[in-house]
Amino acid sequence: MSVIRFARLLLSGHQAVAIENAALQLQLAAFRRKRKRPVLTSFDRLFWVGLSRVWRTWRGPLFYVQADTVVRWQRERFQKFWARLSKVDRRRCGRPATTVEIRRLIERMVAANPLWRAPRLHGELKMLGMRISERTVSRILRTLRRPPTQTWKTFLHNHIGQLVSIDFFTVPTVTMRVLFVFVMLEHRRRQVLHFNVTEHPTAAWTSQQIVEALADRDAPRYLIRDRDSIYSDDVSVRISSMGIEEVLTAPRSPWQNPYVERLIGSIRRDCLNHFVILNARHLKRALASYFGYYHRSRTHLGLDKQCPFPRQVSSTGRIIAIPQVGGLHHRYERVAA
Repeated sequence: MSVIRFARLLLSGHQAVAIENAALQLQLAAFRRKRKRPVLTSFDRLFWVGLSRVWRTWRGPLFYVQADTVVRWQRERFQKFWARLSKVDRRRCGRPATTVEIRRLIERMVAANPLWRAPRLHGELKMLGMRISERTVSRILRTLRRPPTQTWKTFLHNHIGQLVSIDFFTVPTVTMRVLFVFVMLEHRRRQVLHFNVTEHPTAAWTSQQIVEALADRDAPRYLIRDRDSIYSDDVSVRISSMGIEEVLTAPRSPWQNPYVERLIGSIRRDCLNHFVILNARHLKRALASYFGYYHRSRTHLGLDKQCPFPRQVSSTGRIIAIPQVGGLHHRYERVAA
């Protein structure tokens, strides 16, 4: 009957009375609902929002809803409307998600190479032609359990193309003996020019190693070393005779010779910490195997994720893992399917 009465009032020219009656009837219907607080439906909100557009005095008959609430309903409708339209565009924008194939490959690499971190993994993926950022690799690694390790962050930039470094480090054997390893590192491409092992290092032996390391190449301009007593005057004379200028680090300051110190740290972390050395011959074989991996397979931060002997980037074919250093590390290549 209320609908018929509403229609009669509209047709008889009493539009304002008809609209006001409809508004009051709607409020009464809301009050009759058996709730502690009147519950407004979506129809109620649409009614008052629409009424506010066509009736100037719509604020007068309001009793259980404030006028600001009706305005807020309109703002919410506007926001929801444009939010629905924006959802379609948001799906098309942004960085594409990492594929499941790449995630699984990273998991396999981490499982096979527990010593690698995000930069090394990113360098290996770059060699495989996969376009993924190092930050994404780092985020994926956060979901995996990885033991923390320290990294060396200090680099020497001056005269990098004319610098070599030398140093000794010790390795214990299973028979409780101590072996001394001599290494010479070229800074420009991080290439190990020479290494040798002895149980009793002398100045004459050290001089001979320097000569052998530089026998088939042009002598560098500078040679960085520490102040170990093994470098006697005979060693200095031999170095000077080759036209090389010695650069001595401060006492007890290994960070002043960072390249070779980092090399020694990499040798220990990537190789020697995971071997039980039997004798000098065994140590030489282990180091030779590691340096083969170090030069031709291992990616380096300072070389823009390349190797001392550059690798070619491949982007097609099936990915295979090539064990190196006795399976402690792997090299990943693509082969024809």
